[in-house]
Amino acid sequence: MATTRGCSAYLGVVAVALLAPAGGAASADSAKGQRIAERWCAECHVVAPGQRRASDAVPTFAQIGRSGRFNEATLAAFLGDPHRSRMPDLSLTRSEIADLVAYIERQAR
Repeated sequence: MATTRGCSAYLGVVAVALLAPAGGAASADSAKGQRIAERWCAECHVVAPGQRRASDAVPTFAQIGRSGRFNEATLAAFLGDPHRSRMPDLSLTRSEIADLVAYIERQAR
């Protein structure tokens, strides 16, 4: 039993490392992230100031960006594997995830 838990923890760390944007958000393109957000996320989340329609049952991108719950690595890991949430699996590439994370972080300012 301990081996299974240890293996699961190891796989979780590996997944975060693999899904984390290479080179950090500095190499990501937040403008591309904005386009991804507007296309795939705006139906449920408020992704930009001035957006008029979204669900009030989910956090805004600004709230996510300011949340102490997520940082660049954990947000990237979550977006890469959202199966344990109500979010759909968008099958984003690592580059798209990095761009989206950079955009979310920009919304927190």
